[in-house]
Amino acid sequence: MTSTLTSLPLAGIPPEDEALRAEVRGWLTQALRDVPADVRSRSWLGYDLAFSRALARQGWIGLTLPREYGGAGRGSFARFVLSEELLAAGAPVAAHWIADRQTAQLILRFGSEAQRQFFLPRIARVDIVFCIGMSEPDTGSDLASVRTRATRTADGWLLNGRKIWTTNAHRADYMCALVRTSGSAEDRHQGLSQVLVDMKLPGVSVRPLRDIAGDTHFNEVLFDNVLLPPDAVLGEEGAGWRQVTAELAFERSGPERVYSSIVLADTWLAEVRAAGLQTPAVRATAGRIAGRLAVLRGMSLAVAAKLERGERPDLEAAFVKDLGTEFEQAVPELIRETLEATPDFAPSAELMRSLAYVTQISPTFSLRGGTRQIMRGIIARGLGLR
Repeated sequence: MTSTLTSLPLAGIPPEDEALRAEVRGWLTQALRDVPADVRSRSWLGYDLAFSRALARQGWIGLTLPREYGGAGRGSFARFVLSEELLAAGAPVAAHWIADRQTAQLILRFGSEAQRQFFLPRIARVDIVFCIGMSEPDTGSDLASVRTRATRTADGWLLNGRKIWTTNAHRADYMCALVRTSGSAEDRHQGLSQVLVDMKLPGVSVRPLRDIAGDTHFNEVLFDNVLLPPDAVLGEEGAGWRQVTAELAFERSGPERVYSSIVLADTWLAEVRAAGLQTPAVRATAGRIAGRLAVLRGMSLAVAAKLERGERPDLEAAFVKDLGTEFEQAVPELIRETLEATPDFAPSAELMRSLAYVTQISPTFSLRGGTRQIMRGIIARGLGLR
């Protein structure tokens, strides 16, 4: 444990990147001034293509991409500041989040020059929306057991199989999918590749899945003899497992694994402050939220520093994801218990709607990006315990 923790030293945001915060916060204050807390609580699950394109016009999508590909050429800390402000404000970022956070980084690192030239400027303008095809029916969180197969043909690749829990597949233009290009599911990590799939191709069908909160951002995707072009493979054929683990480090370590309940927390805190409520229960809950958030933010910043240095923080990202989602799930329960302990306080209808939504959706926090059991398995292996 000691060696792992010492490999994640504290990091601070450089002044030039911290300077971005005031500009972003001011812009968001205006853009979201009429949006209630229960809507903003959806944050990175909130889909608003016009909003994402407005961010792109500000130069805030593709922030870390090189300028020759339409990006701003900034570093990981600048994107951390931007992400923090977007999530803290409850901005609807789902239209660009996946592509900006991880798919663009994958294409930049592993893609061909033709793939970079085609996809990266379009991602930076939010001209295209990406989804990610990882999980499959009947395999749970065992990502290495994928059965969806791309078979080489004279004209390219023939894709058959199914993906499930695919966020925004019903809105996406492209999917980055983990598939098997050789061997069988028993071969585990061998024979896996990533392919870029045009979602408008014949044979692709999408079935939305409604969640407990009534939203339909999850989907099942079926591939029935979908003909992909020869250049559909991203990176090296058979290197999909190495690539997808690098991708998951981006997905698991960011502020969205800490801040999913932050709009609810801020709304509750603003209301108890306005009411002058300083009971022991209120102070204890505020302290617990602030203390855990400070630690998790520090860990997430340390991972951003490793990314800035070009390192692969797979293990550290798993720590952040596991502890972060545990915190996110604890926030609505802490606030509910505190409301029960302060019967003289009258919360607003907006706060109660926000609490109801986050309470309903919070069980998914520990599923997305890998279940808690998977995270703890990764951590155990990294610590030499299994």
